[in-house]
Amino acid sequence: MTLKRQLLLVSLLALMLPWAGGQFIRETESALRVSQQQMLAGTARAVADYLARYPEDFPLTSGDASRAGDQLYGHPLETTPAIDGYFDDWTIGEASLQTLDDGNIRYAVGLRGGNLYLFVAVDDPQVVYTSRPSLAPGPASGYADRVLLYSANPPYLEESLSFAAEAPGRVVPYLQTAFGFEAESAVQAVWQDVPGGYHLEARIARARLGTHLGLVVENTASATQAGRRSTSFSGDTPGLFVSRSAELTGIAEDLVQQNMRLIVTDAAGWRIATAGALKESAAASAGGVSRWLRYAYDALVESGTEAIFAEPDPSGREQQPYVSAALGGERDTAWFRSPDSSRAIVAVAEPVPGENGSIGSVVLQQGTDAILSLTNQGLTRLMNLTLIAMLVVAGSLLGYASWLSRRIQKLSIAAVDALDNDTLGNRLPSSNSVDEIGDLSRSFSNVLAQIGEYNQYLRTLASKLSHELRTPLAIVTSSLENLEQEPLSEASAGYTARAKDGAQRLRRILSAMSEANRVEELMRNVEPEHFDLAAALNSAASAYRDIYPAREFEVIIDSDNCPVTGSPELVIQMLDKLVANAVSFSGDGEKLLLRLSKDGNFLRLDVVNPGPPLPNNMRSQLFDSMVSIRPGRDNEHLGLGLFIARVVAEGHRGRIAAENIAGGVCFSVWLPEVPTE
Repeated sequence: MTLKRQLLLVSLLALMLPWAGGQFIRETESALRVSQQQMLAGTARAVADYLARYPEDFPLTSGDASRAGDQLYGHPLETTPAIDGYFDDWTIGEASLQTLDDGNIRYAVGLRGGNLYLFVAVDDPQVVYTSRPSLAPGPASGYADRVLLYSANPPYLEESLSFAAEAPGRVVPYLQTAFGFEAESAVQAVWQDVPGGYHLEARIARARLGTHLGLVVENTASATQAGRRSTSFSGDTPGLFVSRSAELTGIAEDLVQQNMRLIVTDAAGWRIATAGALKESAAASAGGVSRWLRYAYDALVESGTEAIFAEPDPSGREQQPYVSAALGGERDTAWFRSPDSSRAIVAVAEPVPGENGSIGSVVLQQGTDAILSLTNQGLTRLMNLTLIAMLVVAGSLLGYASWLSRRIQKLSIAAVDALDNDTLGNRLPSSNSVDEIGDLSRSFSNVLAQIGEYNQYLRTLASKLSHELRTPLAIVTSSLENLEQEPLSEASAGYTARAKDGAQRLRRILSAMSEANRVEELMRNVEPEHFDLAAALNSAASAYRDIYPAREFEVIIDSDNCPVTGSPELVIQMLDKLVANAVSFSGDGEKLLLRLSKDGNFLRLDVVNPGPPLPNNMRSQLFDSMVSIRPGRDNEHLGLGLFIARVVAEGHRGRIAAENIAGGVCFSVWLPEVPTE
């Protein structure tokens, strides 16, 4: 990983600042909300104690509460609906419809102006009408689809209003009692056919009905066969009809405060009083906060139930968990928040005490607009400051990392250039700096200087040895020649011959060392000339075939015109060294390849032999002076041949390299081509 990325990752530690700030905002928001809930709980407790003085307005008994699902609820209507068989002019919305028979039957009851309004929607692909609506259904009179509204005033007997249509349109219901059927012309009702079923809408005077109401829908398959009977109550008698209490509503309106909503329920959770309203928050009316701030807010603050669930239940029965807890006698609180964080509501449900336990509950809700505004303001400031701090920290670290990496990169490039260009004694960048990189640069400079001195010593070692050993070698050689003139024993003569052979071998070694020195000197003083490398290669190859008859030479030249500038004698000498090296690593009868081709602005000369592969750890040192990889083969070989080839190639502004190929080794020399006019 680069230094820039490392420092960039380190800069991410600055994220601890917004995290800590976010935790502080979270704790602050939670503390403010808990404080508001405690205040709201005290208010709800006082309201519940006050409403406990009116137990007669909480009519449900424990038995009625256990049958809450059997009860019909009368929704207050804001406008008077037209009796036309359609629900679109009811102000309570379709979410208020209750269901029977797995949703195939939907119904609602509304109250307005002393009248009870009933709407029933039935899914029935085959509506069966009656021909005798004044008679009870049975085998004698025939069966038909009908809707019955049961009414009772326990312990008196119940009665029912029967709605059975002869055809779509106005319906005259019949009151069924123990004494028979009686038409109720005061009740206005309409039966309306719709795709897949029918609707029934009716208006009945509330005073005409009892305290307990229930709904029954009879769906028959044909006029001669009884069908399915669906009821809204499970017992023998319908449940207590529940509606808003005018007395409790008036009390609630006097007790509720601004930006509060007060809901009073009976023991079964049915809403019997509502007062007050929650005003729209300033954030919501202003269009909310920005998207990025909203995401940050959602991630930081404590989540709550969606604010829509704080609204009164459309069915009229409050069944939220915190309300159910209050109906069980335990105070409970809830926290609601809209998905866009523009609205937040705290709610408290307090039980209304009675003689035998809770007789209802008081639900008090209040918007947390002040808390939300304070939190949003704090979060906005935190995010702005955090963003500025992050940009400053990240920019500073990135700039510092760029500056630091450039210094290190310059140091690395200078060190590589020093090794490649033999400028080992040069000072490296940042040598005058007083920091750690300056220390590193000075250390590198010292190391390179010592390596340069050592390399210079190695380069001059051959010439020094050649110069220093030539005189002692001449003395030894002359002494051996004089000794041969003296009478010697057979053993002494053998020793003298071996000593003379060793002296001759040492002279050849010194000659090779002198040759390397001469080549370096010639490269410094050579007079360049233009010559054709292809012609020189062909001429040299013919000589090699005569010199090495045990080898087969193949010459491949891609171009007839291969002009270069330099010394043809030295280039041929370089080629001699490469061919001699290839011959020494090949066997009799094997083929050596000499290939000349163009490579961009250079001419590439390849010498390929089928010898053993080069060791990987010696490739970079192969062309250095006095380096040899001939274990146990030629003890007098000093490794100067490839060094001379390198001196010649680099002296002609070229380069030399070696690589392993399939079945052998390839030595390649690149010489700059002379452009033709």
